[in-house]
Amino acid sequence: MNARRLFGIVIIVIAFIFPAYCSYAQTAGPISAKNGMVVCSEKHASNVGLQILKDGGNAIDAAIAMSFALAVTYPGAGNLGGGGFIMYYSNDGMITSIDFREKAPVGSNANMFLDKDGKVKDNSNHDGILSVGVPGTVAGLELAHKKYGKLPWEKLLAPAIELAENGFKISENLSGNFKHYRNGFLKYPSSAKEFLKKDSSLYSSGEIWRQPDLAQTLKRIQKYGKEDFYNGKTAELLSKFMHKNGGLITLDDLKNYNAVERKPVHCNYRGYDVYSMGLPSGGGTVLTEMLNILEGYNLKDVGHNTVQYIHILSEVMRQAYLDRARYLGDIDFNSNVPLDMLYSKEYASKLRNMIRMDKASNSKIEDAEQLPEGSHTTHLSVIDSEGNAVALTYTLEDWFGSEIVVDGAGFLLNNEMGDFNPMPGKTDEKGNIGTKPNLVAPGKRMLSSMSPTIVLKDNHPLLIIGSPGGRTIPNTVLQVVLNVINFKMNIFEAISSKRIHHQWMPDVTNLEAGTLSNASLELYKQMGHKAEQRDGSRLGEAMGIVVDRKKNIIFGTADPRSADGLAIGY
Repeated sequence: MNARRLFGIVIIVIAFIFPAYCSYAQTAGPISAKNGMVVCSEKHASNVGLQILKDGGNAIDAAIAMSFALAVTYPGAGNLGGGGFIMYYSNDGMITSIDFREKAPVGSNANMFLDKDGKVKDNSNHDGILSVGVPGTVAGLELAHKKYGKLPWEKLLAPAIELAENGFKISENLSGNFKHYRNGFLKYPSSAKEFLKKDSSLYSSGEIWRQPDLAQTLKRIQKYGKEDFYNGKTAELLSKFMHKNGGLITLDDLKNYNAVERKPVHCNYRGYDVYSMGLPSGGGTVLTEMLNILEGYNLKDVGHNTVQYIHILSEVMRQAYLDRARYLGDIDFNSNVPLDMLYSKEYASKLRNMIRMDKASNSKIEDAEQLPEGSHTTHLSVIDSEGNAVALTYTLEDWFGSEIVVDGAGFLLNNEMGDFNPMPGKTDEKGNIGTKPNLVAPGKRMLSSMSPTIVLKDNHPLLIIGSPGGRTIPNTVLQVVLNVINFKMNIFEAISSKRIHHQWMPDVTNLEAGTLSNASLELYKQMGHKAEQRDGSRLGEAMGIVVDRKKNIIFGTADPRSADGLAIGY
């Protein structure tokens, strides 16, 4: 027996002896309900969603009401000025998705962020007014309501208006966020007006925070729908603000924005039907490719979070994220994306055969490259009493987006232009990417990693899942799916278990603290992996629901990594 094979066998044996330790104390468990369940990152929004369900609304109604409420109570990611995706399952077996990703303004171009030396100037693709894409949230929520909602639009906006107008008590977490971002808010008088007191001092935990400008904007949207946001007073406030401050978004950009209903990405994994978001989100494509590769391994026998398990996961993640960089971008601008290949079991088998069980492979710059992606997104999951289900993920990109509030309108703008590749043809070890599919172009949607996902068993929802986390999102969703299907964990265990992340480049595996013992981590590194296991690090904040049809019980969990998340049902 050669030394390489012997080393591989030793690794497998030791991996089983030293499984990962989950430091989350299993003193809590999933929330259970009989009729309906909502899970999201902020308790006021969760309560709004539950009340909508109790009032006879369906899952779409609850998701819409929660999204507007989050724009008030969770301003770091909840939004009117951002965009995202909806995955929707109807109890008649239909499943669809809605794309309301932001678009590049017509005045944008592939070199817009570069200085005379061809380098990104002053981080302008992430910071400042040029980083703002045309928002899609209001259009996406209205499209979902018109096609699949049940209750009147006006009723769905009412809770958010009340929270903005009458205020709510600031949580300790939100107070801390305001403190952390205070200097950024002070750069823009309109932002300071919204998030700070008149003397620029901070709101303290427990104080009532009111947002009168945002309340008026919500009232206009309540009365006129997306017409106000894209062609009414709010549109005028936004376009004038952009013009005054050197931004690119015009009234025509707003008028021409459209949300789109799209066919979801689908794969069958071990008898379960997994539906997730397609382009311009790469999340579903990456998730599908990874599940197809992993289907060829007996992961249960390998063992959860053992060295060998984490080796397999990181190698599969490496393969899928390389393809993300090579091929993926807005499908409306890239007609030659080889989706049939990327979704195929045959291609997955080819990639699987390239993975060695005893040694890590290498990520090569010349293959393609990755860009950083904002990790501050939010997700909500809903199921109603009739079995309709929604997974919705939306974002401002960075936490508080661009940190710029539209004067007189009270809502934050995104900085999503940073999700485009800013330097055409430029690839280096620092993580810059210049591949063509995701270059800036007028009217183009920037590539995303958001992965709202619904897993069906026998054509009924089993798992409704999603997460914030930028580039880490598909990997977070993947690991929850594997935990539920392969390891039969309940939803609390599946979400609270330790997670890892590899995105091909930079060539390093990130592990949450405590994922591996020191001895196991050393064995993992001896296989050739570069790894970082850091105290305080966390990968995603998954919000999930599992349906046990045999017992007729719904189980939900807000990730314990989330400071203010709440799962609640009835």
